[in-house]
Amino acid sequence: MPKEIISTSEAPAALGPYSQATSAGGFIFVSGQVAIDPKAGKLIEGTIVEQTRQIMKNIGAILEKAGASYSDIVKCDIFVTDLGQFKAINAVYAEFFESEPPARATIEVSALPLGVNVEIAAIAYVSSQVT
Repeated sequence: MPKEIISTSEAPAALGPYSQATSAGGFIFVSGQVAIDPKAGKLIEGTIVEQTRQIMKNIGAILEKAGASYSDIVKCDIFVTDLGQFKAINAVYAEFFESEPPARATIEVSALPLGVNVEIAAIAYVSSQVT
């Protein structure tokens, strides 16, 4: 099964040797996203709520480019440097999944790229994709 690289200017460019997302076999693997505003190219300096909302918007833009949406997400991984922020992150995350939320793991880590406090990766499934 061939893979396809997904890329959009509506989400931050990759910070290293990886893609914003890769699709293969109906799955879309969205790389971990941090709170970078793609228009300004800079990290959001706001609260964990504002950072999480920007991350979810970035994921949405990548999914849209791949012909998918939040409702197609089957799994998310949330990495956070302080599980004490879980309630705030969870409240924003829930805004993007009105029904049938995906499977999820939330993991506390010692550090994340660029010194951010939260990073979210996603896997979506669609039977046909448009890129």
